[in-house]
Amino acid sequence: MLGRAIRWALPIALLAPIGVGVAVAATGSAHSSKATVKAVKNAKFGTVLVSSSGRTLYRYTLDRKRVNNCTKDATCAKYWPRLLVKGTAKPTVAGGANARLVGTIKQPKGLRQVTYAGYPLYTFAGDKGAGQVKGQGFEKTWYVVNTKGALVKHAVEAMTTTTSSSTPSATTTSSGGGESWG
Repeated sequence: MLGRAIRWALPIALLAPIGVGVAVAATGSAHSSKATVKAVKNAKFGTVLVSSSGRTLYRYTLDRKRVNNCTKDATCAKYWPRLLVKGTAKPTVAGGANARLVGTIKQPKGLRQVTYAGYPLYTFAGDKGAGQVKGQGFEKTWYVVNTKGALVKHAVEAMTTTTSSSTPSATTTSSGGGESWG
């Protein structure tokens, strides 16, 4: 357990200058009787998932399907609030998120954590407003999620098509995208 505390010490110290100090520790997990997972376009990462308030949703690479490994570490849980619903409430979807991929897993105190493609979803305490992605790539274990449930590890470039007068066919290139963990 000491190793995890030390592992978090440096990243937490780095968060202080961006305004994620002790006050964040009190934020805990946000929960309501209804949670919505929405898909929105992000200029850098393509179409990603956000909460009903527009806060970016992340996946933790140390989680497994239907298993939250962040809450086992109190410091992790402080900075990565779970997207929760109360009791038997069902999360909803909007904006192109896939309803078949949304579910929940049991959490303590009668709460359920929202999942997408089986993986638990979180917000980042350092994201102060809708659309911010300050948690992207944090410790190389936290990434935004696309509508297929895959991690988006790198910026997504728009697909470009070029036509050369000396070449009869068009050349198409693209890069970026996400990876699935499982």
